[in-house]
Amino acid sequence: MNAARLDTVKVGDDLPPLTLPAITRTTLALFAGASGDHNPIHIDFDYAKAFGMPDVFAQGMLPMAYLGRLLTIWSPQSQLRQFKVRFSAMTPVGARLTCFGKVVEKLELDSEVLARLEIAVSDEHGVTKLVGEALVALA
Repeated sequence: MNAARLDTVKVGDDLPPLTLPAITRTTLALFAGASGDHNPIHIDFDYAKAFGMPDVFAQGMLPMAYLGRLLTIWSPQSQLRQFKVRFSAMTPVGARLTCFGKVVEKLELDSEVLARLEIAVSDEHGVTKLVGEALVALA
């Protein structure tokens, strides 16, 4: 992992997309343990059905965690200054997610040069699961 560099990062640059394996029930159970989000609607089929859902679905923070991985592949976590998202659609079991990022601005804030990134996660059908932005310090 290399720090994003001031002299090489340009507005319009795309981050290399991060495509992940299909979300499984095991993925949801492991993420529940790691995140502390044990809401049964994410891991108990009967519970989800009782609430009118066709099946369990991913915790919203799972695709956000994948976006965090995209960002920290591009630049070390120590360079991340801001990371925020807006959730837009549920993520069902079986979804294959891809994370995207694009440099939309270079700016200076508190004597530090930053890249503003637009970030998003979509599934294999092009359905956007969440969108957001991040600020990353450029080394």
